[in-house]
Amino acid sequence: MLRRVAPLVQPASPVRPVPGWVRTKSQSDQALDAAFQAGASLAALDPIAHDTLPWSGVFRQRLALQAAAASLRLLGRREDLGQLRDVQLLRRLGDDPGPAGRVLLAWRQLVVRSPDFSPGAIARAAGGFGLALSVAELAALADLASEAAGSARAGIVAVAEMTERVVRVRPDAEAFALWLADAVLAQRFKWPVPVPLLATTILDPAARLGTTGKRPRPGGEGWQQVVAFGYAHAAARAIDLAGDLARRSEILQAAAPKLRAKGAGAVITALLNEDALVSSAEIGGISDRGLRRLFDRLVSLGAVRELSGRPTFRIYGL
Repeated sequence: MLRRVAPLVQPASPVRPVPGWVRTKSQSDQALDAAFQAGASLAALDPIAHDTLPWSGVFRQRLALQAAAASLRLLGRREDLGQLRDVQLLRRLGDDPGPAGRVLLAWRQLVVRSPDFSPGAIARAAGGFGLALSVAELAALADLASEAAGSARAGIVAVAEMTERVVRVRPDAEAFALWLADAVLAQRFKWPVPVPLLATTILDPAARLGTTGKRPRPGGEGWQQVVAFGYAHAAARAIDLAGDLARRSEILQAAAPKLRAKGAGAVITALLNEDALVSSAEIGGISDRGLRRLFDRLVSLGAVRELSGRPTFRIYGL
């Protein structure tokens, strides 16, 4: 009897892009259009969010990076993706990550565990956005999140209403409200862990309503429509990212048999679970020099990209 040998490479899960008829370049004047687009995009994203795929970790962490950059813009800061990677990867152990780093940590922590709406969890997450909440405010926000998670209303409607109520409790909690929205939506859809979505598109020019050119805010005119439109676009872009990472993951795993370095398997696992890595990372017992050589080898094989564009302090990822 012949034994079937398991393949060395786990085939990439086929990811189908959102159909063109779901995508629009600008908002319709009709709220129903935005709700339909959001439902179609989120339904297409649902199997990706539910499954545990080889690249699920890097998928969520990369979206967390994008959400953090957008959140910082809401907070009046200008750190871009590259600067946020530097804050995360180049600071020394024990150093204060600073305001930008704390926002990034809040988003990164969102995507590694199931939603928790207890006052303690709310306090930790809000602290990442620079919010010191009173006992009454903590209780109020925890209740709002739990209520929205268990609401009989449609998920998008419940989330939009919750964000409006959050900023009534704390007018300076807009960025945190978007974080909370993704946590609640994950609970509603029974996703094992959240997927950062709404913050990644809320500042898009296409999300603006009317002729004033002002950006939308929770509680403002047409906010529910803006939230639906934001989720429609964010889910479509997340699916595009998933398709790209599925292809890159397959190339990376195919390169594994060509690597001789001891500990290379641990490095591949880390690359599939993190947005980016540096050669000083402690992975698989490999020295800094050995890790640099391994990353250079993976770059030459087309399995990994150098993301910083610098000759030193280089950063690598899918």
